[in-house]
Amino acid sequence: MVYVAVMGYGTIGSGVAEILDQNRAQIAAGAGEEVALKYVLDLREFPDSPVADKVIHDFNILLEDPEVTVVVETMGGLNPAYPFAKACLEAGKHVVTSNKALVAAHGTELLKIARERGVNFFFEASVGGGIPIIRPLYRCLKGEQIQEITGILNGTTNYILTKMDKEGASFEGALKEAQDLGYAERNPEADVEGYDTCRKIAILTAMATGKEVNYEHIYTEGITRITDVDFRYAEKMGTSVKLFGSSRMSGDQVHAWVAPVMIGRSHPLYAVSDVFNGILVKGNMLGTSMFYGSGAGKLPTASAVVADVIEAVQNAGQNVPLGWTGQKLEIADMETSAHRYFVRVAGKAADRMAAVERVFGEVETIELDGMDEFAVLTEKLSEADFKEKAVCLDADCQAGILQMIRAEL
Repeated sequence: MVYVAVMGYGTIGSGVAEILDQNRAQIAAGAGEEVALKYVLDLREFPDSPVADKVIHDFNILLEDPEVTVVVETMGGLNPAYPFAKACLEAGKHVVTSNKALVAAHGTELLKIARERGVNFFFEASVGGGIPIIRPLYRCLKGEQIQEITGILNGTTNYILTKMDKEGASFEGALKEAQDLGYAERNPEADVEGYDTCRKIAILTAMATGKEVNYEHIYTEGITRITDVDFRYAEKMGTSVKLFGSSRMSGDQVHAWVAPVMIGRSHPLYAVSDVFNGILVKGNMLGTSMFYGSGAGKLPTASAVVADVIEAVQNAGQNVPLGWTGQKLEIADMETSAHRYFVRVAGKAADRMAAVERVFGEVETIELDGMDEFAVLTEKLSEADFKEKAVCLDADCQAGILQMIRAEL
């Protein structure tokens, strides 16, 4: 019998407890022995829940109990998740987490401690929720040289953009609906400003390169500037706008960024809509593969956590090589990355196109009926070149650029 403790009985923690109970026979078959929940650590009481008799409030009870060999951290945030997870690893207990903030900020240290103690620090659910992506990277794709990881990694932002795309909703209206349905927090900043996606692409980049990634070095742009007008242009062009977290490796240079991107129907991530997530991985031998599914939610995320629990039990006496070292990865300056650009310009095309073409050269022009503006799609340029040309256009046109969205068309 293996005993597990769950720290944090919120959405994910309660899901883990539910799966450990309902799927106990299948879990035992996979793990090779029975797995039972012994403690639930939380500040609250849950008198009417199935775990009422397992709730504790003192972390030291589970830390000092030799029967507890696997600890699940689903508290979220860094305090007390970080000191608790660290203490458990140092005590020789496996730690499984769904906490992206913890992995992005302290993953290097926690992985190192796990290796030194001969235990494991697993975090499958921290990136894709219920979508398997961490394990495929260190098992199935171990022989690949990863060239790109690009994903729709946040269900809240994808839901908002889908509502704007399919129903013509405004950003504010789509956000309110997402909040009413429980998809977005009352304070949605982490989602809509791209911070959640940033931490996830940092983890995936570290997995792909084997080096530590500082998420604060990743250029991050959210979706708050995207408007219903942008989607009117997209509809005319047969495109859509998605929030991407992307990491692209070429030789020793790695570009990693988070930003809205305009894509066409042929793009593998075009059809990923609503609260679903999709992750594209490109290897030098395999080519492109796609991982798609529920990127969040109680039971999908808890399912990924339980899979990590099973792997921890299977490797009770050894550390599974995964993750990254303390060697720091240098992220290339965003100014050196290259894209095409969808640009909305104030004024009539007939009056401004000469100036636009003097700056950008040959461009594709898109106009909407009844609008005192137009849009162009540039050829591929570096970010630095685009910014320089944008300044020139403002001066030449005497009219500002209304919007810029990077494009992969």
